[in-house]
Amino acid sequence: MREGARRLLVEDAEPLTADELSTLTAQLRGHVAVAVPDVETMALALPEDDVPRACALACVGEARMRLSLEPGPGLPAGIAHAQRLARSVNALVDHYENLSGSDR
Repeated sequence: MREGARRLLVEDAEPLTADELSTLTAQLRGHVAVAVPDVETMALALPEDDVPRACALACVGEARMRLSLEPGPGLPAGIAHAQRLARSVNALVDHYENLSGSDR
């Protein structure tokens, strides 16, 4: 999951074609869609006043919101949209690892 996100978030990222961006965006959306229920389930199992629970649930909410958005017109808007999805992927994986103690 992190590999696709990294491709968009590294400082010296290679330029993407429109087709590559479309493929990568779909992949990132799939990663978010898979990770959200897992992270949410683990977070909800924690006590209500638990800080990691609150942080993970905030991340889940933001990731869901990002899934509902569509990029604006043009390649730069598509890249910005995909970068936001990539940041959500990284955050969800971080929460998954922190809540489960395993790598994904």
